[in-house]
Amino acid sequence: MSSRILKVNELIRNSIAEIINREMDLSSGVFVTVTKVDTSADLRYARVFVSVYPEKKFGNVLKIIQRKIYFIQGELNKKLSMKPLPRIEFVTDKTEVEAEKIEKLFKEI
Repeated sequence: MSSRILKVNELIRNSIAEIINREMDLSSGVFVTVTKVDTSADLRYARVFVSVYPEKKFGNVLKIIQRKIYFIQGELNKKLSMKPLPRIEFVTDKTEVEAEKIEKLFKEI
């Protein structure tokens, strides 16, 4: 992966995390983390991986984020001064949940 794509991924990750934390109305006690961004080589699409704590609130939070995706995209477009502007898509990041399951298995052994 080129260094440009890595820089764009980091820029998008930081910007979207800021937008979600500043602008989104989420219930108290819910933490949303933008864990990773994968941008396509042509910079047209970006998959944004999010993690939610507690896990049982993930469905509700994802619905809120999906409802506000055009707002988030608009805010991101204002922050980024690049062409083309990547179209974002939110994806579940289950890494923490899977790591917790593996850790539990190790403890049982």
